[in-house]
Amino acid sequence: MIDKFEDIQAWQAARELTKQIYLLCQDEALASDFGLRDQIRRSAVSIGSNIAEGYGRNSRAELIRFLRISQGSAYEFRSQLYTLLDANYIDAGTFQRLHDLSVTSANLIGGFLRYLEKSKANRS
Repeated sequence: MIDKFEDIQAWQAARELTKQIYLLCQDEALASDFGLRDQIRRSAVSIGSNIAEGYGRNSRAELIRFLRISQGSAYEFRSQLYTLLDANYIDAGTFQRLHDLSVTSANLIGGFLRYLEKSKANRS
């Protein structure tokens, strides 16, 4: 049962992803690339924030809408990871670890969306 947004597995995964990217952004080279650093932080933060905001709207339709936005942010984040890799800010191992976290986040969001949409259809 979900009593608060913190109970949502997708939010929990997004929180871990955000934590990891903030730790990574402390690296001196990436810390000085303000544009990329800020963009990847924003996309990571957006994943969990949109889950929380959608939940807080107290409407299934709004939750679904914000989950879709959150999932888009997860894909945006994943694309930015390739930029970090290509710019040599991260190595292949770090890329894979963060990539896996972003895939997990997106998959959990997608699963939650399917559940909400299916249960909505069953109620009609």
